Amino acid sequence: MTTPPAPARGAAPVRRARTVGVGRAHAKTILLGEHAVVYGAPALALPVPQLAVTASAGWSAAGPAGPGGVSLTMTGSPSRPVATQASDGLRQLTAEFRTAMDVAEDVHLEVILDCAIPPGRGLGSSAACARAVVLALADLFGREVTEQAVFDLVQSAENVAHGRASGVDATAVGAPGPLLFQQGHAQELPVGCEGLFIIADSGEVGRTKDAVTLLREGFQRHPGSREHFVRRATQLTDRARRALAQDDLEELGPYLTACHHLLREARLSTARIDALVEAALAAGGLGAKITGGGLGGCMIALTSSDQAGAVTRSLHAAGAQQTWVLPLTARTGQGA
Repeated sequence: MTTPPAPARGAAPVRRARTVGVGRAHAKTILLGEHAVVYGAPALALPVPQLAVTASAGWSAAGPAGPGGVSLTMTGSPSRPVATQASDGLRQLTAEFRTAMDVAEDVHLEVILDCAIPPGRGLGSSAACARAVVLALADLFGREVTEQAVFDLVQSAENVAHGRASGVDATAVGAPGPLLFQQGHAQELPVGCEGLFIIADSGEVGRTKDAVTLLREGFQRHPGSREHFVRRATQLTDRARRALAQDDLEELGPYLTACHHLLREARLSTARIDALVEAALAAGGLGAKITGGGLGGCMIALTSSDQAGAVTRSLHAAGAQQTWVLPLTARTGQGA
């Protein structure tokens, strides 16, 4: 991914250690291309700024188990239990940060994460938390850190959390606007449309690793299925990208629904997600699909402003635990 050699967004450009360092990131949603992006296909991703995470980092000479290591406390989302020890991904991330930024091994790191992103919903919770931690540690120790360095550290943590990660989450949780991601490269996505996306939480915890395994095993059992999946996903994503740029919501919507059918055929959806998709379409939604890793999590629906209320009510009636409205506004994309 091409990035400028500048301090990452959210990290204070200080040159001395602080008492407390702070870093922030936000959620994301995949519009089209999830799973296929791992095999080189393009994906369209949208930031969800109203769902954010803030990391506060401090240090001490010794922690509960002596010097070194990291302690983690997580607050915010009621569905996320408070943790007192770091995950494997965070341990690897902090270890790599120590090496990259020359932080002494005998310093014990203490991190508090205030996260409003529900976990296991395909909204990039793990990547956003990792990014916030990297930026908080950089702020704490007065290190300037480039976007490429942040990406590399977050991507390492994502590979631990989910297996082989495409990099789209690590990029999108820090992106200021919609982006096109393919094979490690991201660029801003031109948008000519005005409308609304409604994200609905099914209440089911998604299982990204299981979904990745299920898809891979299906490809192995059925020769040619991988090529078909990637080709169809690429076709739908390319068409959706053009519809977004050309201000054509009526054309964009069916591409989302067709993508849902592709993912459902791959057994990545659930009965509850399917019911939410049908509810959104029945209420006048222009298109709807599962979003993220699958086997639970969230779905996303495209609607005009006039139909947004009806679609939202229909989603809640069909069992959505919570919904978020994501405005789609016209913007000119530039290469990144």
